[in-house]
Amino acid sequence: MFTRRPFDVVVVGAGVVGAACAFYAARSGLSVVVVDRGPVAGGTTGAGEGNLLVSDKEPGPELDLALLSTRLWRELAEEFPERIEYEPKGGLVVAAAEPGLAALRAFAATQREAGVTCEDVDSLHDLEPHLAPGLAGGVHYPQDAQVQPALAAAHLLRASGAQLRLGEEVTAVLRGPDGAVRGVRTPRGEILAPAVVNAAGTWGGRIAALAGVELPVLPRRGFVLVTEPLPRVVRRKVYAADYVADVASGSAALQTSAVVEGTAAGPVLIGASRERVGFDRSLSVEVLRRLARQAGELFPVLKGVRVMRTYHGFRPYLPDHLPAIGADARVPGLFQACGHEGAGVGLAPATGLFVASALAGGTPELAGAFRPERFGVGAGVE
Repeated sequence: MFTRRPFDVVVVGAGVVGAACAFYAARSGLSVVVVDRGPVAGGTTGAGEGNLLVSDKEPGPELDLALLSTRLWRELAEEFPERIEYEPKGGLVVAAAEPGLAALRAFAATQREAGVTCEDVDSLHDLEPHLAPGLAGGVHYPQDAQVQPALAAAHLLRASGAQLRLGEEVTAVLRGPDGAVRGVRTPRGEILAPAVVNAAGTWGGRIAALAGVELPVLPRRGFVLVTEPLPRVVRRKVYAADYVADVASGSAALQTSAVVEGTAAGPVLIGASRERVGFDRSLSVEVLRRLARQAGELFPVLKGVRVMRTYHGFRPYLPDHLPAIGADARVPGLFQACGHEGAGVGLAPATGLFVASALAGGTPELAGAFRPERFGVGAGVE
C-alpha cells in the first residue's frame, strides 16, 4: 500500500463520459488521473451504438445539453478526423399510421422551436428506399449523428494526457476532518486529489455511496443485434415513433421498439430494448426475437439477413431520466457525471465541459434539473 502523488482531480470511470471530463479538465489546465476497475470503455460505453441524438429528446434541459454536445462533437470530429469515426448521417423517425404521424409532427414542432433542425417527410422512400411500404410519413433530423464510442473514449483520454489507472477498483472516497474530498483509495493505495468526479456510469450509485451520498442509479438492460455485412441498405438511423415514448418511460417491464441503422463497415445494428432486471447478463431469446421481427417489419429487406452476433449492456438509469452533473453540494470536492441512461455518448462532451468549468472554479450555467443533490441526503465522513 502506498500513496500516489496529488493530482488536481480524480475521474472515476474510463467510459466516454469520464473521458470527456478528463479531456476538458486537462484543457483547462488541471492535472487529471482516471481510475477504472476495468479497461477503457469496459462498461456501458463499450456496449453502446454511439448515437448522438437530438431527435428523441423533448424540449427542456436534456435537449439543450444535447444541442450543445452536437456542436462539440462536430468540433471534436474536426480535431480528430477519422479517429472517432464520426458520421453525421442524420436520423429518420417514422410513423405507421396518420394518428401517430400527427403526434410525431406535433412533437417535432416543439423541438423546432427549441432549436432543433427537423423536416417533415411524406415521401420516406426518397430518404430510405428499403423502408416498408405503406408508412404514413416521418420526420428527418439532420443533426443526428454517430461515433464509434470505444474509439471516442480512447482518443479523448489519449488527447487529455491524463494518467490512467486501469484495473483498479475504487474502494473508498477519502474525506478530511471537514468532510471535504481528499482523494480515493484502491487496492493499490491512495490517490490524492481535492476533487473526485463520479463518472462510473451504471456503478455511479456505488461510488456516490462511498462518498456518503445517495444517487439512485439503476441498471437498465438493452440488447443489440448485428447483421452480416451488407451494402448500404439503411442510410440513416431509422426508428419508429414509439421509441421516444420508450426512452421516456420509467417502466421496469420489457419494452422494445424498432431502431435500425447502417454502418460504414457494412453490418446493420438493430435495437432497442429496455428492461430493469438488475445486472442480469443472461441472454434473452424473447428480446432478440422481438427486435428481429420489428426490424423486419420496418425494413423487409432484412428478413432474410443473417444475424452474426448480439451484445448487451446496462444503461445508467435515474428515476427522472436526467443525469446528475456538476458539483455535489452535499460533499465539498465531489462532482457527479453519471446517470445519462442511453444518452451518455451523445451528452458526454457537454457534460465534460460543464464539469471542467466547475472544477476550475467557474459557475457554469447548467440547468438545476441536473443538480446531484436532488436525490436523498448526505451521510457521514470517510
